[in-house]
Amino acid sequence: MIPNIGPMEIAIVLILALVVFGPKKLPELGRSVGKGLKEFRSSVAGMDSDNQDKRDAEDEKPAIPVSSERVS
Repeated sequence: MIPNIGPMEIAIVLILALVVFGPKKLPELGRSVGKGLKEFRSSVAGMDSDNQDKRDAEDEKPAIPVSSERVS
């Protein structure tokens, strides 16, 4: 089981990130993570809409007309 993450654990992670990356790189790192998450969300939403578009296109395909006349 995964334990709950509380404010103390978040503070420890932030302090470790500050020590590892330094105060100058931390805002840049946050920006790049934010952009990555935004791009990921938009690509997932794009995949959902692409799948919906395909389903809509399949529903709109015209049926092949059946002719009662024979072609010789």
